[in-house]
Amino acid sequence: MLYAMPRLASEDRRVLEQVDTMRDQLRYAVQQVPTKWTFDLRKALTASAIAASNAIEGYKVPAADVADLLDGEREVDASEENKAETLAYQQAMTYIQSLHDATDFQYSKELLNSLHWMLQGHHHPLRTAGQWRKSAIRITAPGDELATDYEGPDQELVPGLMGELVDWLNTGDLDSHVLLRAAMAHLNLVKVHPWSDGNGRMSRSLQTLLIARGGVLAPEFSSIEEWLGMPGNTWEYYKVLREVGGPVWSPERDTLPWIKFNLLAYHQQTQRVQRRVDRSNDCWVQLMDETGTYGITERQVTALHEVAMTGRVRRSRYEKAEAINAQQATRDLQALTKARLLTPVGVTKGRHYVAGPRFPEGVLATARRHHTISNPYAA
Repeated sequence: MLYAMPRLASEDRRVLEQVDTMRDQLRYAVQQVPTKWTFDLRKALTASAIAASNAIEGYKVPAADVADLLDGEREVDASEENKAETLAYQQAMTYIQSLHDATDFQYSKELLNSLHWMLQGHHHPLRTAGQWRKSAIRITAPGDELATDYEGPDQELVPGLMGELVDWLNTGDLDSHVLLRAAMAHLNLVKVHPWSDGNGRMSRSLQTLLIARGGVLAPEFSSIEEWLGMPGNTWEYYKVLREVGGPVWSPERDTLPWIKFNLLAYHQQTQRVQRRVDRSNDCWVQLMDETGTYGITERQVTALHEVAMTGRVRRSRYEKAEAINAQQATRDLQALTKARLLTPVGVTKGRHYVAGPRFPEGVLATARRHHTISNPYAA
C-alpha cells in the first residue's frame, strides 16, 4: 500500500488551474524570445535547481559556481566534496532532462537504481549506490541528531514497495493531473527511503522527471527544486513531510496537506521563473539597443547579458554560448574590457568578468528589478 492521491478541495482546484494558465503563458513567452538567451536561461535554472537541492542536504555551492562547474570549469570556490556532489547531480539531471520526450518510455526499478548510481556512485563502495538498502533507516530531526524524525519501512519490505511504486508510476492515477502525480511520486519515494543515502535528492529528481514527462514546459522551467531550497521553504518542506508522512511508514494518512504545499510551490516557482524571463528579455532588448552607442557586436551582447543576469561571465562560457574559438572569445572580452564595459577579476586560469564602470546602468537596474511573489491560497 502506498500513500494515496487525495481528493482536492475547491481552493486547490482553483490554484491548480492558475498554475496551468501561468505555465501555458510561460511556454508561449519562452517561444517568443531569442533562442540564444533562452538557452542561457535554461542553464541558469538548471544550475539553480542543482544548487538548491544539494543545499538542502548540506552541500552548498552558489548557483553561479554550479553553472561554471556545469560548463567544465574547475577553478571555483568550492570544496572537492561539494564539486563532486554538484557534478553527480548534473549527471542525473542531464539524463532526466533528456528523457522528457523519450519514446517507448517506462519507469522501472532499474531506471531508479541507475539514477541513484548517477547521484551517489562517486561514494561507492563506502556507501552502496544503485541498490536497495539492506538495513533499517532512521531519519534524525533537523538540529537534533539524537531525536528520531522518521523510521522507514523494514528493509525486507523495500523491494515490494518499490515494485508497487513503479507499477503506480506507469499505470496509477493516470487521470490525475501530472503535477499531482509528480508530488505523490516524491512523497512515496522519500517515505519508502529505499537507499541508504541520497533519498531526498532522488525524490526531488523523480518529481522533476514526472513533470518533464508531462511535456508542458522544458524540464528546466518546471522543477520546484530551487523553490524548495530557499531556507524558509526548506523548513516548511521538512515540516509537511513529518506531518503527512508520520513518524513511521503509515500510508493510510491524509496526504492533502502535502498536495497543498506542492501546489503553493508550483505556483510561486512559476511566478519566479516568469519574472526572470521578463527581466532577461528586457535586458536583452536594452543591450541590443545599445550596440550602436557602445560599438559592440550582437555576439558580444551575449557576454554582457550573462553579466547582467548572473553577475559575471567566464571566457569558456562565452566561447561555448557563441560557438567560437578561445582566441575569438578572448579578443571579444578584451575589447569589452578596453571599452570599460567589463572588468576582469582574478588570474588567467580562474578569471571571470563583472560589470565595468561603463556598463549600462539601465540594464543592471532591469536585471535587479524587484518583484512580488503572491500566495494563491491567501487570495
